[in-house]
Amino acid sequence: MTPSAAQPSSTMALARAITDLRFEDLPPTVVTLAKQCLLDVLGTMAAGSREPAAAVLTDFVAAETAGGPCTLVGRQDTAPASAAALVNGTAGHALDYDDVIGTVGHPSVTVAPAALAVAERTGASGAALLTAFVAGVETQARIAEAVGPEHYARGFHSTATFGSFGAAAAVAHLLGLDPERTNAALAIAGTQAAGLKAAFGTMSKPLHAGRAAANGVVGGELAARGFTGAADILGHRQGFAAAESDAFHPEALAGAFGAPWQLRGVRFKVHAACFLTHASINALIALSREHRFGPDDVERIEIAVPPGHLDVCAIPEPKTGLEGKFSLRATAALALLHHRATPDLFTEEVINDPALIALRDRVVVNPDTTLSGPAAVVRARLSDGRAPRTMRDMRDPDYGTDPVEQTDQLRAKFLGLADPVLGAERTAALARSVDALDSLADVRTLCRQARA
Repeated sequence: MTPSAAQPSSTMALARAITDLRFEDLPPTVVTLAKQCLLDVLGTMAAGSREPAAAVLTDFVAAETAGGPCTLVGRQDTAPASAAALVNGTAGHALDYDDVIGTVGHPSVTVAPAALAVAERTGASGAALLTAFVAGVETQARIAEAVGPEHYARGFHSTATFGSFGAAAAVAHLLGLDPERTNAALAIAGTQAAGLKAAFGTMSKPLHAGRAAANGVVGGELAARGFTGAADILGHRQGFAAAESDAFHPEALAGAFGAPWQLRGVRFKVHAACFLTHASINALIALSREHRFGPDDVERIEIAVPPGHLDVCAIPEPKTGLEGKFSLRATAALALLHHRATPDLFTEEVINDPALIALRDRVVVNPDTTLSGPAAVVRARLSDGRAPRTMRDMRDPDYGTDPVEQTDQLRAKFLGLADPVLGAERTAALARSVDALDSLADVRTLCRQARA
């Protein structure tokens, strides 16, 4: 359906869902997932704070401002809320190691930095932070459903665009805004929402996450002060959906959150690369172990992926670590050479290693219209004539019925990321604070533990 003036309440319906959400509405599994998301993204923020993109932004913010009440994760520096959201969001996405929801992009890295900054500035409780975070992620997922996949296919980076709305929703909830002011917060953030996939493989991709988080802070804080925006930023005939998609389903925006809880779609990364490379990485690691072959045994690797992957992660000959994260060929070579694709491997030295290049150049990527989502079919043609084949699909979670099952794996990932930056004692304390977040009276305790 095309947006029109006949649907003036599309954004207001979403604003009411945001305003109405209470901590008591959250099922235990959703609370667990929200804590896991926050722990995971705090880890990627801490490790990402040492990446060049975060260092440049921190230097820029220091030149622009003279401190503030909000933590820059992994540093002693502080900043105003919007600047902290900008830096922390960029740091959290710099490694491309943060969580994903298939329809949304990367939800936590836009919502969490905005929510943490405003919660720290206001001294909000842990339960308030968790509720606001869930409201933000659910908002992103609803907008993704409303505008459909055409938005991403056009070239928009949905983490940046949907993330601006999600961050604004979280901030509005933390500030206790009514539906009218929440609607304004969405409108102010929405008119700033931008981000293009052409930036993938550069520092500007993680900047998308930082800008989205900052947009949310600006949207919520200005709305709280009476700043105005479009009455229906999503449904107006020249609003977000009309400008950035060929479809609009306003019914996706209406009603209370929780039917179903979209947060249950979150998936946590094991590899520090574009999520659409994960299926082929996992497939190659499994094949090589099961069939006992190494790089020297490979004559050719054939990877079949949905056609849309070729617009996202098919840089054929990456030259930098950032470009390598968006190369199915390079990540396939890493999988065979190292049986992993961890942050330390995405360096210029590794990506240009002659052994990796030689193996990368034996990888062929083909589009397959029978595939969809984060899936891949991989065939290894070996020198002894064997041609083992397997498929992987990343839509399935890493647990059965209860997300608690993945807690140990996520905690190990967090410790590995945060420990070198924060130190063992502070990292362990931060993990304990996240675990007990729903009973924490003031999140400033947690935020201060995230400083180096």
